[in-house]
Amino acid sequence: QVQLVESGGGLVQPGGSLRLSCAASGSIFRINVMGWYRQGPGMQRELVATITRGGVTNYADSMRGRFTISSDHAKNTVYLQMSSLKPEDTDVYYCKSVLQRSPGDVRQYSYWGQGTQVTVSS
Repeated sequence: QVQLVESGGGLVQPGGSLRLSCAASGSIFRINVMGWYRQGPGMQRELVATITRGGVTNYADSMRGRFTISSDHAKNTVYLQMSSLKPEDTDVYYCKSVLQRSPGDVRQYSYWGQGTQVTVSS
């Protein structure tokens, strides 16, 4: 099995910054994509940013320029540096990983973390 554990959420004032981390562990051969999504009450989960193993990034338009995604392959960890935070960024942020579990199994498996709350408020 695979576990994703997020950390770094919390309360921050508008205009402030936070850094989220997500570490994957367990039956992992190769992580191909990691990403962050967010979800508010009664809302659909939406893309924040993704990063491929090769370092190609993709951002939602509203986050581009304020958020930066990065990863550390050796640690199976993905980060999200969030700056210039706004009250509308308040959400639960989820980490997702798409990975290959063993050399002999070429299927791609998707896993989600449990989520971390980010609250932007004065």
